[in-house]
Amino acid sequence: MLRFEVCVEDLLRSRFALSPAMDLCFLLRSLAGRGQPLPQAWAMRLLPAFERLRRETELDAALALHTSQSGPNFVAPPPRGLGQTWADDLAAIRATPLEAARHEIATNATGPSARDPRVRAVLDSPDVVSRIAEAMDQAWHELLATDWPQLRAICERDVVHRVGVIGEHGWATTIESLHPGIAWRADGIEIGFLRGGTLRLAGDGLLVIPSVFVGHVAAHMEDPWPRTLIYSARGTAALWGEQETVPQPDALTALVGRARARLLLALDAPASTSHLARSLAMAPGAVGDHLAILRGAGLLVRARSGRSVLYRRTPLGEALVAGTS
Repeated sequence: MLRFEVCVEDLLRSRFALSPAMDLCFLLRSLAGRGQPLPQAWAMRLLPAFERLRRETELDAALALHTSQSGPNFVAPPPRGLGQTWADDLAAIRATPLEAARHEIATNATGPSARDPRVRAVLDSPDVVSRIAEAMDQAWHELLATDWPQLRAICERDVVHRVGVIGEHGWATTIESLHPGIAWRADGIEIGFLRGGTLRLAGDGLLVIPSVFVGHVAAHMEDPWPRTLIYSARGTAALWGEQETVPQPDALTALVGRARARLLLALDAPASTSHLARSLAMAPGAVGDHLAILRGAGLLVRARSGRSVLYRRTPLGEALVAGTS
Protein backbone atom coordinates (compact mmCIF):
# COMPACT_ATOMS: atom_id res chain seq x y z
CA MET A 1 0.00 0.00 0.00
CA LEU A 2 1.05 3.60 -0.60
CA ARG A 3 0.13 6.20 2.03
CA PHE A 4 0.73 9.95 1.94
CA GLU A 5 0.58 11.57 5.38
CA VAL A 6 -1.07 14.99 5.08
CA CYS A 7 -1.01 18.06 7.33
CA VAL A 8 -2.90 21.37 7.08
CA GLU A 9 0.01 23.06 5.29
CA ASP A 10 -0.10 20.31 2.66
CA LEU A 11 -3.73 21.10 1.88
CA LEU A 12 -2.90 24.78 1.46
CA ARG A 13 -0.04 23.98 -0.94
CA SER A 14 -1.64 21.17 -2.94
CA ARG A 15 -2.38 22.12 -6.53
CA PHE A 16 -3.40 20.83 -9.96
CA ALA A 17 -1.22 20.85 -13.05
CA LEU A 18 -1.10 19.48 -16.60
CA SER A 19 1.88 17.62 -18.05
CA PRO A 20 2.10 17.29 -21.86
CA ALA A 21 5.44 15.46 -21.58
CA MET A 22 4.06 12.92 -19.13
CA ASP A 23 1.07 12.20 -21.36
CA LEU A 24 3.43 11.78 -24.32
CA CYS A 25 5.42 9.24 -22.29
CA PHE A 26 2.23 7.39 -21.35
CA LEU A 27 1.20 7.34 -25.03
CA LEU A 28 4.59 6.06 -26.19
CA ARG A 29 4.54 3.28 -23.60
CA SER A 30 1.05 2.28 -24.70
CA LEU A 31 2.01 2.20 -28.38
CA ALA A 32 5.06 0.09 -27.49
CA GLY A 33 2.82 -2.39 -25.62
CA ARG A 34 4.18 -1.49 -22.18
CA GLY A 35 1.35 0.61 -20.79
CA GLN A 36 -2.42 1.03 -20.73
CA PRO A 37 -3.80 -0.40 -24.01
CA LEU A 38 -5.18 2.21 -26.37
CA PRO A 39 -8.63 1.87 -27.94
CA GLN A 40 -8.36 0.05 -31.25
CA ALA A 41 -9.28 3.08 -33.36
CA TRP A 42 -6.55 5.21 -31.78
CA ALA A 43 -3.96 2.44 -32.01
CA MET A 44 -4.70 1.80 -35.68
CA ARG A 45 -4.45 5.50 -36.44
CA LEU A 46 -1.19 6.13 -34.58
CA LEU A 47 0.78 2.88 -34.93
CA PRO A 48 1.96 3.41 -38.54
CA ALA A 49 3.52 6.80 -37.67
CA PHE A 50 4.90 5.37 -34.41
CA GLU A 51 6.65 2.50 -36.20
CA ARG A 52 8.04 4.88 -38.84
CA LEU A 53 9.43 7.15 -36.14
CA ARG A 54 11.12 4.16 -34.54
CA ARG A 55 12.86 3.45 -37.85
CA GLU A 56 13.73 7.02 -38.85
CA THR A 57 14.51 8.75 -35.53
CA GLU A 58 16.16 8.03 -32.19
CA LEU A 59 12.80 7.20 -30.61
CA ASP A 60 13.92 3.67 -29.69
CA ALA A 61 16.55 5.21 -27.41
CA ALA A 62 13.84 7.16 -25.59
CA LEU A 63 11.69 4.01 -25.36
CA ALA A 64 14.61 2.03 -23.91
CA LEU A 65 14.44 4.29 -20.84
CA HIS A 66 10.86 3.22 -20.03
CA THR A 67 9.39 0.21 -18.32
CA SER A 68 5.68 -0.51 -17.88
CA GLN A 69 5.86 1.16 -14.45
CA SER A 70 8.35 4.00 -14.71
CA GLY A 71 10.71 6.09 -16.76
CA PRO A 72 13.42 8.72 -16.34
CA ASN A 73 12.50 12.08 -14.87
CA PHE A 74 14.37 14.17 -17.41
CA VAL A 75 12.04 13.22 -20.29
CA ALA A 76 8.98 14.20 -18.21
CA PRO A 77 9.98 17.18 -16.04
CA PRO A 78 7.59 18.25 -13.25
CA PRO A 79 5.05 20.79 -14.56
CA ARG A 80 4.67 24.23 -13.00
CA GLY A 81 0.90 24.49 -13.32
CA LEU A 82 -2.18 24.32 -15.53
CA GLY A 83 -0.59 26.46 -18.24
CA GLN A 84 2.21 23.99 -18.95
CA THR A 85 2.91 23.56 -22.69
CA TRP A 86 4.96 21.13 -24.73
CA ALA A 87 7.38 23.98 -25.48
CA ASP A 88 7.93 24.38 -21.71
CA ASP A 89 8.56 20.67 -21.30
CA LEU A 90 10.86 20.45 -24.33
CA ALA A 91 12.97 23.36 -23.06
CA ALA A 92 13.33 21.64 -19.68
CA ILE A 93 14.29 18.33 -21.34
CA ARG A 94 16.94 20.03 -23.47
CA ALA A 95 18.35 21.81 -20.40
CA THR A 96 19.02 18.52 -18.57
CA PRO A 97 22.69 18.33 -17.48
CA LEU A 98 24.52 15.43 -19.13
CA GLU A 99 25.58 14.02 -15.74
CA ALA A 100 21.96 13.88 -14.54
CA ALA A 101 20.84 12.21 -17.76
CA ARG A 102 23.65 9.66 -17.54
CA HIS A 103 22.60 8.76 -13.98
CA GLU A 104 18.98 8.18 -15.03
CA ILE A 105 20.04 6.23 -18.12
CA ALA A 106 22.17 3.92 -15.97
CA THR A 107 19.22 3.40 -13.61
CA ASN A 108 16.47 2.91 -16.20
CA ALA A 109 18.05 1.54 -19.39
CA THR A 110 18.48 -2.02 -18.14
CA GLY A 111 16.18 -3.99 -20.44
CA PRO A 112 16.98 -5.92 -23.63
CA SER A 113 16.16 -2.95 -25.89
CA ALA A 114 18.92 -0.89 -24.25
CA ARG A 115 21.47 -3.46 -25.43
CA ASP A 116 20.61 -2.96 -29.09
CA PRO A 117 23.80 -1.52 -30.71
CA ARG A 118 21.92 1.32 -32.42
CA VAL A 119 20.18 2.29 -29.19
CA ARG A 120 23.32 1.90 -27.09
CA ALA A 121 25.23 4.22 -29.40
CA VAL A 122 22.68 6.96 -28.73
CA LEU A 123 22.55 6.38 -24.97
CA ASP A 124 26.36 6.47 -24.69
CA SER A 125 26.82 9.53 -26.91
CA PRO A 126 27.85 12.94 -25.50
CA ASP A 127 24.80 14.54 -27.14
CA VAL A 128 22.31 11.97 -25.84
CA VAL A 129 20.08 14.64 -24.26
CA SER A 130 19.62 16.62 -27.45
CA ARG A 131 19.10 13.47 -29.54
CA ILE A 132 16.40 12.12 -27.22
CA ALA A 133 14.79 15.56 -26.99
CA GLU A 134 14.65 15.78 -30.79
CA ALA A 135 13.09 12.31 -31.07
CA MET A 136 10.46 13.18 -28.49
CA ASP A 137 9.71 16.48 -30.22
CA GLN A 138 9.09 14.65 -33.49
CA ALA A 139 6.90 12.12 -31.67
CA TRP A 140 4.92 14.95 -30.10
CA HIS A 141 4.22 16.64 -33.41
CA GLU A 142 3.35 13.45 -35.29
CA LEU A 143 1.49 11.49 -32.60
CA LEU A 144 -0.07 13.89 -30.12
CA ALA A 145 -0.04 17.54 -31.17
CA THR A 146 -3.18 17.32 -33.34
CA ASP A 147 -5.24 15.72 -30.57
CA TRP A 148 -3.75 17.70 -27.69
CA PRO A 149 -6.20 20.67 -27.72
CA GLN A 150 -9.11 18.24 -27.28
CA LEU A 151 -7.27 16.18 -24.66
CA ARG A 152 -6.17 19.30 -22.80
CA ALA A 153 -9.75 20.57 -22.77
CA ILE A 154 -10.90 17.31 -21.15
CA CYS A 155 -8.24 17.66 -18.45
CA GLU A 156 -9.02 21.34 -17.86
CA ARG A 157 -12.72 20.58 -17.49
CA ASP A 158 -11.86 17.87 -15.03
CA VAL A 159 -9.85 20.34 -12.94
CA VAL A 160 -12.77 22.81 -12.95
CA HIS A 161 -14.98 20.01 -11.62
CA ARG A 162 -12.50 18.95 -8.92
CA VAL A 163 -11.97 22.52 -7.73
CA GLY A 164 -15.74 22.82 -7.37
CA VAL A 165 -15.79 19.65 -5.26
CA ILE A 166 -13.01 21.05 -3.07
CA GLY A 167 -15.01 24.23 -2.52
CA GLU A 168 -18.17 22.34 -1.61
CA HIS A 169 -16.90 19.23 0.16
CA GLY A 170 -13.15 19.65 0.82
CA TRP A 171 -9.96 17.89 -0.24
CA ALA A 172 -10.77 14.53 1.37
CA THR A 173 -13.88 14.02 -0.76
CA THR A 174 -12.05 15.28 -3.84
CA ILE A 175 -9.13 12.88 -3.43
CA GLU A 176 -11.44 9.91 -2.82
CA SER A 177 -13.39 10.82 -5.98
CA LEU A 178 -10.29 10.28 -8.14
CA HIS A 179 -10.60 6.48 -7.93
CA PRO A 180 -12.58 3.93 -5.87
CA GLY A 181 -9.32 2.48 -4.55
CA ILE A 182 -8.25 5.75 -2.89
CA ALA A 183 -9.30 6.42 0.70
CA TRP A 184 -8.71 9.31 3.11
CA ARG A 185 -8.04 7.82 6.54
CA ALA A 186 -6.55 9.35 9.69
CA ASP A 187 -5.11 12.45 7.97
CA GLY A 188 -3.64 10.43 5.15
CA ILE A 189 -4.25 9.33 1.56
CA GLU A 190 -4.17 5.55 1.17
CA ILE A 191 -3.91 3.79 -2.21
CA GLY A 192 -4.24 0.07 -1.66
CA PHE A 193 -3.20 -1.05 -5.15
CA LEU A 194 0.10 0.91 -5.25
CA ARG A 195 3.31 0.09 -3.40
CA GLY A 196 5.52 2.61 -1.67
CA GLY A 197 5.01 2.50 2.07
CA THR A 198 4.27 5.67 4.03
CA LEU A 199 5.49 9.07 2.82
CA ARG A 200 5.12 12.43 4.52
CA LEU A 201 4.27 15.42 2.36
CA ALA A 202 5.98 17.55 5.04
CA GLY A 203 4.14 20.75 4.18
CA ASP A 204 5.04 20.68 0.48
CA GLY A 205 1.56 19.70 -0.66
CA LEU A 206 0.48 17.24 -3.30
CA LEU A 207 0.69 17.76 -7.04
CA VAL A 208 -2.46 16.37 -8.72
CA ILE A 209 -2.46 15.76 -12.48
CA PRO A 210 -5.33 14.57 -14.69
CA SER A 211 -4.42 12.46 -17.71
CA VAL A 212 -6.26 10.74 -20.55
CA PHE A 213 -3.62 8.02 -20.98
CA VAL A 214 -3.01 6.80 -17.43
CA GLY A 215 -4.81 3.55 -16.68
CA HIS A 216 -6.32 4.43 -13.31
CA VAL A 217 -4.00 6.13 -10.83
CA ALA A 218 -0.22 6.49 -10.77
CA ALA A 219 2.07 8.15 -8.25
CA HIS A 220 5.38 9.96 -8.54
CA MET A 221 7.55 9.92 -5.45
CA GLU A 222 11.09 10.73 -6.60
CA ASP A 223 12.93 14.05 -6.79
CA PRO A 224 12.89 16.44 -8.60
CA TRP A 225 9.13 15.82 -8.74
CA PRO A 226 7.01 16.73 -5.72
CA ARG A 227 4.81 13.97 -4.36
CA THR A 228 2.32 13.48 -7.19
CA LEU A 229 -0.92 11.68 -7.97
CA ILE A 230 -1.85 11.15 -11.63
CA TYR A 231 -5.40 10.05 -12.31
CA SER A 232 -7.74 9.38 -15.23
CA ALA A 233 -9.66 12.54 -16.16
CA ARG A 234 -13.45 12.55 -16.32
CA GLY A 235 -14.57 12.34 -19.94
CA THR A 236 -11.83 9.93 -20.99
CA ALA A 237 -14.27 7.05 -21.43
CA ALA A 238 -16.43 9.15 -23.75
CA LEU A 239 -13.32 10.16 -25.71
CA TRP A 240 -12.45 6.51 -26.27
CA GLY A 241 -16.01 5.81 -27.43
CA GLU A 242 -16.95 3.83 -24.31
CA GLN A 243 -20.38 4.13 -22.73
CA GLU A 244 -19.63 3.58 -19.03
CA THR A 245 -21.85 6.25 -17.49
CA VAL A 246 -22.72 8.29 -20.54
CA PRO A 247 -26.50 8.64 -20.95
CA GLN A 248 -27.99 7.51 -24.22
CA PRO A 249 -29.05 10.74 -25.98
CA ASP A 250 -31.70 9.35 -28.38
CA ALA A 251 -34.74 10.91 -26.70
CA LEU A 252 -32.86 14.09 -25.88
CA THR A 253 -31.62 14.34 -29.46
CA ALA A 254 -35.17 14.06 -30.76
CA LEU A 255 -36.19 16.91 -28.47
CA VAL A 256 -33.35 19.46 -28.83
CA GLY A 257 -31.25 18.20 -31.75
CA ARG A 258 -28.01 16.25 -31.86
CA ALA A 259 -25.54 19.10 -31.30
CA ARG A 260 -27.44 20.59 -28.36
CA ALA A 261 -27.95 17.14 -26.84
CA ARG A 262 -24.16 16.58 -26.98
CA LEU A 263 -23.57 19.90 -25.23
CA LEU A 264 -26.13 19.20 -22.51
CA LEU A 265 -24.68 15.75 -21.88
CA ALA A 266 -21.14 17.13 -21.82
CA LEU A 267 -22.00 19.68 -19.15
CA ASP A 268 -21.85 17.22 -16.26
CA ALA A 269 -19.32 19.74 -14.93
CA PRO A 270 -19.17 23.49 -15.62
CA ALA A 271 -17.26 24.37 -18.79
CA SER A 272 -16.49 27.33 -21.02
CA THR A 273 -17.35 27.68 -24.69
CA SER A 274 -13.74 27.05 -25.70
CA HIS A 275 -13.43 23.96 -23.50
CA LEU A 276 -16.61 22.49 -24.95
CA ALA A 277 -15.51 23.27 -28.51
CA ARG A 278 -12.14 21.57 -28.04
CA SER A 279 -13.40 18.54 -26.12
CA LEU A 280 -16.28 17.90 -28.54
CA ALA A 281 -14.37 18.95 -31.70
CA MET A 282 -17.03 21.54 -32.59
CA ALA A 283 -16.63 25.04 -33.99
CA PRO A 284 -16.57 27.66 -31.17
CA GLY A 285 -19.12 29.83 -32.99
CA ALA A 286 -21.56 26.94 -33.33
CA VAL A 287 -21.08 26.01 -29.66
CA GLY A 288 -21.81 29.59 -28.63
CA ASP A 289 -24.99 29.69 -30.70
CA HIS A 290 -26.26 26.40 -29.27
CA LEU A 291 -25.42 27.44 -25.71
CA ALA A 292 -27.37 30.67 -26.15
CA ILE A 293 -30.44 28.73 -27.30
CA LEU A 294 -30.16 26.24 -24.43
CA ARG A 295 -29.73 29.09 -21.97
CA GLY A 296 -32.75 30.88 -23.41
CA ALA A 297 -34.77 27.71 -22.91
CA GLY A 298 -33.85 27.64 -19.22
CA LEU A 299 -31.65 24.56 -19.50
CA LEU A 300 -28.35 26.32 -18.74
CA VAL A 301 -27.03 29.22 -16.70
CA ARG A 302 -23.68 30.92 -16.94
CA ALA A 303 -21.35 32.58 -14.45
CA ARG A 304 -17.92 34.17 -14.63
CA SER A 305 -15.00 32.30 -13.03
CA GLY A 306 -11.77 34.31 -13.31
CA ARG A 307 -11.25 35.04 -16.99
CA SER A 308 -13.71 32.40 -18.16
CA VAL A 309 -17.48 32.25 -18.46
CA LEU A 310 -18.64 28.80 -17.37
CA TYR A 311 -21.94 27.18 -18.33
CA ARG A 312 -23.72 24.62 -16.18
CA ARG A 313 -27.05 22.83 -16.32
CA THR A 314 -30.04 24.22 -14.44
CA PRO A 315 -32.29 21.87 -12.42
CA LEU A 316 -34.50 21.70 -15.51
CA GLY A 317 -31.50 20.77 -17.65
CA GLU A 318 -30.45 18.15 -15.11
CA ALA A 319 -33.94 16.67 -15.10
CA LEU A 320 -34.01 16.56 -18.89
CA VAL A 321 -30.67 14.75 -19.06
CA ALA A 322 -31.64 12.38 -16.23
CA GLY A 323 -34.74 11.42 -18.16
CA THR A 324 -32.58 10.02 -20.99
CA SER A 325 -30.47 7.72 -18.81
